[in-house]
Amino acid sequence: MLSNGKVMRYNDPRRFGAWLWCPPGASHELLANCGPEPLTEEFCADWMLERAKNKRVAVKTFIMNNANVVGVGNIYACESLFSAGIHPTTPAYKVTLTQWQRLVAEIKRVLAQAIAQGGTTLKDFSQSDGKPGYFAQELQVYGRANQPCQQCTEPIEQMKIGQRNTFFCSHCQQ
Repeated sequence: MLSNGKVMRYNDPRRFGAWLWCPPGASHELLANCGPEPLTEEFCADWMLERAKNKRVAVKTFIMNNANVVGVGNIYACESLFSAGIHPTTPAYKVTLTQWQRLVAEIKRVLAQAIAQGGTTLKDFSQSDGKPGYFAQELQVYGRANQPCQQCTEPIEQMKIGQRNTFFCSHCQQ
């Protein structure tokens, strides 16, 4: 209970979050090496191109790494890569500046749209007000294995990348 009589509760059904305490004005050591927030100007194609130099890891894994950009989860990585037309297994160092420009723009667009729609409700997740997130209705590839691509009608494929299910269209994503 807080000094004003209110109770603050933390509900993290997927167990991805954490409470980190530090003195006012200080930064927690676990956050010291994080990349930029994706909806800021600091997150840009030039930043990603520089970070990706000599990185042979798949671009999907690269954009999900918090050292490069924070907050791009599995669903949003799949959707952003699809919208940008980039195959998720492409080595990060092979992504061109033009492709990074498209991908950064798509990450920002997809995240902003997901936030505006209350997130993506899968299974038993709900927002703090108990309502589901409606972005799941906008998903182009995630969770749609073997269904026709909404752009070209080829079947959506699925594979594991970095122990995460990855959904993509091999025709639309080169």
